[in-house]
Amino acid sequence: MHLAIDAYGADSAKLSDEALVFRFLDEYPNVIGMTKVAAPQVYSYTGKVPDDWGISGFVIIAESHISVHTFPDKGYLNIDIFSCNDFDISASLDDVKAAFGVKGEVKTWTMDRSFDHATPREAYAGMVRERVFLSTARGSGDA
Repeated sequence: MHLAIDAYGADSAKLSDEALVFRFLDEYPNVIGMTKVAAPQVYSYTGKVPDDWGISGFVIIAESHISVHTFPDKGYLNIDIFSCNDFDISASLDDVKAAFGVKGEVKTWTMDRSFDHATPREAYAGMVRERVFLSTARGSGDA
């Protein structure tokens, strides 16, 4: 599964809390039944535009990765949960909203991922279906 979240109207104090981002990345793999490979990496950054500053972090999991990017002055949060194993997308979305105080609009994109394809042709067909869905969903405003 691959879940990408764009959340607006998040709590700016939480988005600027480097320790909170670290804690989320450190604890969340276990919550969704994944295996952390190494400690999370979390960085504060400042962009060329003053309100582009924020916190970025990621954790490598045996199943892939989880990343977080925050923009406190904009109340914007981007989280990517990418795993070759299934996890509860609805519960993850609720967890993210609670952890970062999201009160505004949330956009999500999901994609199935796995090693379950019997042949390269099946794997290719699955990838094409996923990409067509993503481009169609983005074009229509639905996700």
